[in-house]
Formats: sequence, C-alpha cells, structure tokens
Amino acid sequence: MSTQTHKRSNTLKSYLKGCTYFFLLFFISLHSALCQNALVFQSDFGLKDGAVSAMKGVAFAVDAQLPIFDITHDIPPFNIWEASYRLAQAAPYWPQGTVFVSVVDPGVGSDRKSVVMKSRSGHYFVTPDNGTLTMVAHLLGVAAVHEIDENVNRLQGSELSHTFHGRDVYAYTGARLASGKIFFAEVGPKLENQVELIPYQKAKLNAGKLLGNIPILDTNYGNVWTNINRELFDKMTPEYGDRFCIIILQNNVNVWEGKAPFVKTFGDVEKGAPLLYYNSLLNISLALNWDDFANKYGIESGTEWSIEISHCDE
Repeated sequence: MSTQTHKRSNTLKSYLKGCTYFFLLFFISLHSALCQNALVFQSDFGLKDGAVSAMKGVAFAVDAQLPIFDITHDIPPFNIWEASYRLAQAAPYWPQGTVFVSVVDPGVGSDRKSVVMKSRSGHYFVTPDNGTLTMVAHLLGVAAVHEIDENVNRLQGSELSHTFHGRDVYAYTGARLASGKIFFAEVGPKLENQVELIPYQKAKLNAGKLLGNIPILDTNYGNVWTNINRELFDKMTPEYGDRFCIIILQNNVNVWEGKAPFVKTFGDVEKGAPLLYYNSLLNISLALNWDDFANKYGIESGTEWSIEISHCDE
C-alpha cells in the first residue's frame, strides 16, 4: 500500500470515528430530551429557609436540564389533607408523564411507606403514603404503585439523615424518574394498587338534597369551595337566579344556615350579598360579593366540614 493510500485510509477512519462519536452524542441527547418530563414540587416547608432550594439542588444535580416547577410551598404545617387537595387541583392540567413530588410528612423517619403512584391519567406522584394521594387517587385513578427502594433511590451520603426525606429520597427519586434516568419499574417493589385514603364526605344527591365536603377555601377571598361538581349539581335542574337553601356543618353541627341565588359570577349580586356559583374547577362554591365569607362566618375546610344544598320552597 502506498504512503498516500495509507494516509487516505487513516483520514477516512478518523472521519468515520468522528461521525460515530457525533451521532452517539446526538442520540444520547435526543434520548434525554425525549425522556425528560417536568418535575413539580409542593411542600409545607415555606420559603423562609433553604429546604426547598436544597430539594431543587438535588434535582439539578441529577439533571441540570430538568424543567422544575412548583405548586406551592405554603401548605399549612402537617396538613396532609390540603396537600392532597392541591395535587388534585393542579395535576389534571399538566401533561402526561409529569412527576409530582409532594412533601407534607409529619411521620418522616417512621415506618410509613415512601411510594410513587402512577395515575390512570399517566401522571406520577412521589410522596409518603400517608393520605396525600387521597384526592388524586379518587380523581385520576390508581394505575400502579411502587415502594421506593432507598438502597438504590436515595441521595448518596444521606443514609444517616432521617428527617429530610423530601431532599434525600423524594426529590432524588422524582428527578431520576422525570429525567429518564430510571423507569417507573426501577423505583422499587410493586405494591397493590391501593394507597392510604383519608375518609371524607363524598358528594352525593339524596332525596333532593346535595351533600358534600368543603375540601378547601379560596384563601385570598374567603370563598367556600365544595366537592360538588357540575354534573351532580345539574341533576337538581338549576336555573340561574334560583334560590338555594344552604347549611354548613362542622362535625355535623350547624355553623351557618342561609339562602343564596345561583348565578354566573360575583357581580350578579349586590356587594356583600351571598351567591352560589361554579368555581374555576366547575365545582359549586359559596361566596360574598366583595367580602370574605369564610372569615365573616367562621368557616374553615377539611374532612370535618360538610355542606347541604337544596332548592328553597319559596
């Protein structure tokens, strides 16, 4: 072989090697981009210290390109019920494949399970199995549940930390799942398709009376949100302008009783007057126009709060 032919051969080999390396990097980048999903956090940590930042730092260390967002970090301390509601309020509006990390964990370090639940809608929820999944399990359904194997899916060097699983286990596992570093099946052992549920009043129509729960308040305005959806309310054949008789109870004890018209929006009644309307989730809600219903009448939310709604006879 001539010297010139040998040089050409080496040049071709170098070119092909370079092309192979380029295409390998391209396909690795493409795979990473295609497997990447949003990672969405919520907690009761607040933003006064570095806890939330630490969780996000762990996630970025897993994948610096990972899109990270928040629902809220202002859930009242230890309020598992509100954590459950906020997940259900936000999750349906996120794309399939989104990974949610929810950390309201008063039992941190105990024998409660750490799990990832996949909903029938294709969303993933990384959280302690302490009731946090109640509302999304009811709303979106349970497709599968895996317990997190902390021998594999735990931040390296955090083994002696027992009080910050949000950082050491949930943020780390959530980031690995969202970035495509692990598949759902690699989270850990598969469990039965059930999670811990907090009992509450399901919405129902009984003998012409609607019964429901007050899961949350529209915090900034004091509007009272119920779990009675439009489909159920429509069974009462309401017309705008109809007046409804309403009773709000705490642990089955009357707290407020009154009447309100069913209207489209707040401005359809006088300032300070009560109204019944569909909120942004198309659930029946109660408010005062230009006023705070919850504060004025001492109404709160949670599993012990319920509501009864019926057509007034007048």
